[in-house]
Amino acid sequence: MTPIPLSLYIHIPWCIKKCPYCDFNSHQITHDLPEQVYIQVLLKDLENELPAIWGRRLESVFIGGGTPSVFSAKAIEQLLSGLRALLPIRPRMEITMEANPSTFEQQRFDAYREAGINRLSIGIQSFNVDHLSALGRIHNGEEAARAAKIAKKAGFDNFNLDLMFGLPEQSTSQALADLQQAIECDATHISWYQLTLEPNTLFHHSPPVLPNDETLWDMQQQGQALLKQANFEQYEVSAYASQHTANDQRCRHNVNYWQFGDYIGIGAGAHGKITAPDGSIQRYHKYRQPKQYMQEISTNNGRSSEQLLEKADIPFEFMLNALRLKQGVATELFSQRTHLAFSEVEEKLERVAQMGLITKDKQHIVTTSQGWDFLNDTIEAFM
Repeated sequence: MTPIPLSLYIHIPWCIKKCPYCDFNSHQITHDLPEQVYIQVLLKDLENELPAIWGRRLESVFIGGGTPSVFSAKAIEQLLSGLRALLPIRPRMEITMEANPSTFEQQRFDAYREAGINRLSIGIQSFNVDHLSALGRIHNGEEAARAAKIAKKAGFDNFNLDLMFGLPEQSTSQALADLQQAIECDATHISWYQLTLEPNTLFHHSPPVLPNDETLWDMQQQGQALLKQANFEQYEVSAYASQHTANDQRCRHNVNYWQFGDYIGIGAGAHGKITAPDGSIQRYHKYRQPKQYMQEISTNNGRSSEQLLEKADIPFEFMLNALRLKQGVATELFSQRTHLAFSEVEEKLERVAQMGLITKDKQHIVTTSQGWDFLNDTIEAFM
């Protein structure tokens, strides 16, 4: 059996300001950051997870938040040095860190690169000052563009720009202008996704005026055409990789999620998925509140919940992720990643194919154009 790839997600939960649309586990900084304490807790957390993944090599690392770039380069270096001492890693492993444009200083990001970060994901969201204000962002358009320049000068030849569309009172021309400016920043990857009003956010409780469905569809169609014209390939629902170089610019870490790989989750609110040698799959979550998480790590494994996936639920879990990939997945990947016989899903695949939502053969499963337009329906057909 081909080994299942293993990634590591590290959550740093603090940010300078909580945005009204954000439903991530992020906490606004109100006093001095417990930087050194938290790094030690993260490494203890990782050490606690080792028995479940003995002998397995790490394929990628993603440091998310919150805003990880509020931590110093020295702290990030301590974290990465500690993780290398605990786990074998893939040569030239992708190590991504999320960053906010308001934290960008040349010396700071030179030091992050020196510490071992080799990919950035920069939270731009928009270049338009009015839309940034509506989103509660603390940077402006000039700072966003400057962040990309600093990243390139620091030696980051692989970086992502996060961008939203469907913003409060945004027009199609404004959405396309944002996208064009992101393209001109020479990013190797663009994450372009629609703003949604998530529960437990300020926007959900006090909804802003958003574009209507017809305008949203127009934004999406014209935006995707613009990205294609600029030689960006859409490989997932909201992920676009530049084709300007011979290198594969897709985010390896996220591709591992979508191909139903395994991942360790450490940090407040982090979650993980681990496949045991017997084929059983466990998901778990860590405590969300930073203070409680740090206390729990000192006494136990810091997990607030654990769940062993039922055999009947695994095919849906696999398809929930795999069908998001534009080019689909190899048929053999189902058995490799689930430890189930392909016959467990074959009947449902045939039914969904007859509905015109996917195509399949002995080698490949891929979502059709119709299935892509109605992706939620396509995925729900496997429930």
